[in-house]
Amino acid sequence: MRVVIAEDSVLLRAGLEQMLQDDGIEVVAGLGDTTELHDTVAELRPDLALLDIRMPPTHTDEGLRAALRIRAEHPGTAIMVLSQHVEERHALALVGDDARGIGYLIKSRVAYVEDFLEALRAVAAGGTRIDPDVAVQLLNRRHAGSLIDRLTPREREVLALMAEGRSNTAIGGRLRVGNRAVEKHITGIFGKLELPGTPADHRRVLAVMAYLRDQ
Repeated sequence: MRVVIAEDSVLLRAGLEQMLQDDGIEVVAGLGDTTELHDTVAELRPDLALLDIRMPPTHTDEGLRAALRIRAEHPGTAIMVLSQHVEERHALALVGDDARGIGYLIKSRVAYVEDFLEALRAVAAGGTRIDPDVAVQLLNRRHAGSLIDRLTPREREVLALMAEGRSNTAIGGRLRVGNRAVEKHITGIFGKLELPGTPADHRRVLAVMAYLRDQ
């Protein structure tokens, strides 16, 4: 896997580069801002671009805008963005209408090295990884009387894990229940949210995020 990193913190960028290289991942470029990012991606065609959302010069959404441009012009490059805090609008803007090859993680997740590397590989392979803190906050912000309020506490847990891009097996492992129980919860979720079920993880994430975005 070939990766471009855009992160303005020199220490964090160096740490990410070392972590990836130690795992056999090739870091083809490490940038401190987004000014040369697009040209770098166009020239090197990495499998994945790893970006901080807030970057120079304004430290607002430069990374997000760069990610959206890469997404539009280089769909073969997967995107993983890192954020210091949960930012709902950024997560929703990034997912858009297609969550394949998209990841959104809180920076603190980098400390969990194995999970972080697994998330990078999953996103590079076309999967989706949405930080659980982001998913939970999106779910919890629903107003009273919304369709989300129809869900049981267990269905909320399952839905949050679905929004991370987890498979049925992974959800069952996390909640310590069997696949049949997970399938039953998912069927209930799609029914209560009036959303069509689908066997693909990224489609399930799209359904969840599209519903939240439209409320």
